[in-house]
Amino acid sequence: MQKSHFSSMEKVNFRTKIISRHLNQETPTPNLLLQSFPCLSYNPPELSEPSAIFDTKEMRKLMDGHNFVEKDWLFGLMLQSNLFNPIERGGKVFVSPDYNQSKEQQREITMKRIGYLLEHGVFKKWLTGKGPEDELRKLGLLDCLGIYDHSLAIKVGVHFFLWGGAIQFFGTKRHHDKWLKDTEDYVVKGCFSMTELGHGSNVRGIETVTTYDSSTGEFVINTPCESAQKYWIGGAANHATHTIVFSQLIIDGGNQGVHAFIAQIRDENGDICPNIRIADCGHKIGLNGVDNGRIWFDNVRVPRENLLNSVADVSPDGKYLTAIKDPDQRFAAFLSPLTSGRVTIASSAVYSAKIGLATAIRYSLTRRAFSVTPNGPEVLILDYPSHQRRLLPLLAKTYAMSFAANHLKMMYVKRTPEMNKVIHVVSSAFKAIASWHNMRTLQECREACGGQGLKTENRIGQLKGEYDVQSTFEGDNNVLMQQVSKALFGEYVAAKRSKKPFKGLGLEHMNTSRPVIPSQLTSSTMRQAQFQNDIFCLRERDLLERFAAEVSQCQAQGKSKEYAFTLNYQLAEDLGRAFSDRAVLHTFLDAEAFVTSGPLKNVLDLVRSMYVLVTLEEDAAFLRYGYLSMDNAAIVRKEVAKLCSELRPHALSLVSSFGLPDAFLSPIAFNWVEANAWSSEQN
Repeated sequence: MQKSHFSSMEKVNFRTKIISRHLNQETPTPNLLLQSFPCLSYNPPELSEPSAIFDTKEMRKLMDGHNFVEKDWLFGLMLQSNLFNPIERGGKVFVSPDYNQSKEQQREITMKRIGYLLEHGVFKKWLTGKGPEDELRKLGLLDCLGIYDHSLAIKVGVHFFLWGGAIQFFGTKRHHDKWLKDTEDYVVKGCFSMTELGHGSNVRGIETVTTYDSSTGEFVINTPCESAQKYWIGGAANHATHTIVFSQLIIDGGNQGVHAFIAQIRDENGDICPNIRIADCGHKIGLNGVDNGRIWFDNVRVPRENLLNSVADVSPDGKYLTAIKDPDQRFAAFLSPLTSGRVTIASSAVYSAKIGLATAIRYSLTRRAFSVTPNGPEVLILDYPSHQRRLLPLLAKTYAMSFAANHLKMMYVKRTPEMNKVIHVVSSAFKAIASWHNMRTLQECREACGGQGLKTENRIGQLKGEYDVQSTFEGDNNVLMQQVSKALFGEYVAAKRSKKPFKGLGLEHMNTSRPVIPSQLTSSTMRQAQFQNDIFCLRERDLLERFAAEVSQCQAQGKSKEYAFTLNYQLAEDLGRAFSDRAVLHTFLDAEAFVTSGPLKNVLDLVRSMYVLVTLEEDAAFLRYGYLSMDNAAIVRKEVAKLCSELRPHALSLVSSFGLPDAFLSPIAFNWVEANAWSSEQN
């Protein structure tokens, strides 16, 4: 039996004193531990944090890359309308969708917002414009829409980039003249029917079938089985009037592969057209402002002219015509619109990460917890080294990926036919790593904000659901990484066979001698751009050589190349990541080359070093394949912690450089005490 802390007599005496004091109405001596402290108050970090040592406007220009004036105009335009759900919290106005609405309500308000933007000229020249300037403006404004609401950006993106892009790239003059202006003006509302219930990433395997009826000059589109139903088609459930149908084309009993056709699915009254069935995909974990639908085609007839014929055509009498005889090359030409999708996903993922980091870091610069000395003041949570380690490496990675996304956009708008392969590989890599990075960043930011991160109005938690889809649409990230490795393998084999130097995809470093990493790393060495480039290039080079050797060995044993790729998926994943990280680093170095300001250069040097070293610390490949020794890995880990403390004074300036208007963040990024005050609840 446990021994009592009080004897029986002590209990009696204690009880007697309590009763006596109660009867005499004595006031007890307050316990020091229960004394009240002054209430917490919000202090803006701008008043307590060190002033920026660099020009945040110049940093924003470097990060945003283009069309700053137009972006700020669009932010202002959204702030002017009640359609964007302005709400006052803590003395500031914030705009964010009302996620308490039903999916039907979210869809309708999304269309009303599109109407408002159309009326104010936002979409001008999105399809009828010419040249890189118009395309960059379009990409920049789409980024802004995504900063407000991912559903809005996706709804607009499907209409302009997928439906409109398919007409631009697959169509010819007859299609451009008929459809592009009406699409830009929303006279027609387009969607993009590629994915099926049974086939997603494997587009080549889709089961929708189209035949040609030469007696009427029409194509006949058919859904032959349930797995061939078009699935996840954004816009199909409620609003789209037309769609691009991807289908196997059968001519004279022979399958000519995947082709694209224009089909009307609703009439001018919004009623579903004959021989077409449409069902709703239902509620989702995010993006409920997008009306994803399923479509069945029951021998739907469309005019011969509705075949998008830039790659192949069918004559009136039913002859198949194409200048691209190789079916593999022909299929590759049909996938070009997906490149624009990967470009926009990479960019929007980076902006989503910026929202999470700007919110979490601002909150951590005003929220305090615990004291480190007896009776001392509570400590700002970003002053804890552990909290710095959670957020500041992600901040550095976001900077790096921002430069990568800008590079990808510039590459895309200046593309030539010769660049298609490079754009495909780079966009696949950047889309995958940016969307993965965004989800990891949002999760860490959600946790770093504690319970406040759970509130929908604080955005971070909601963004996780809204952006999760990016990991799988427009190409599953793991599949995309394997495509990157396959492309690198092809470059390696071609260079070895021709005995010519490597050229393109940033592989020129393979033409030089193998980098040598110092046996004992120092802080000075690790922060040099040369070392950082060397170790990233060494990893990519070695993994490419290993991958090529393993695949070749499998082929020598009689296995097919595709099966060899499948067997070596682990090396393929490591190689895809190595290529991506090295390519991102090169875009960072390219961006730095344009900087003339000393203070800006100094901060960027810290950010770049953090990006590289935290990658060395987190990716097991550097230890697995021996690029880092155990001792050097420990040195890297210590240097990351040191860089955290050096970046800490710049945290506010770095997130302020994102250029995100206050209204597009959330209450906990600012006066979270007043935002949660009783008086706020009464408004």
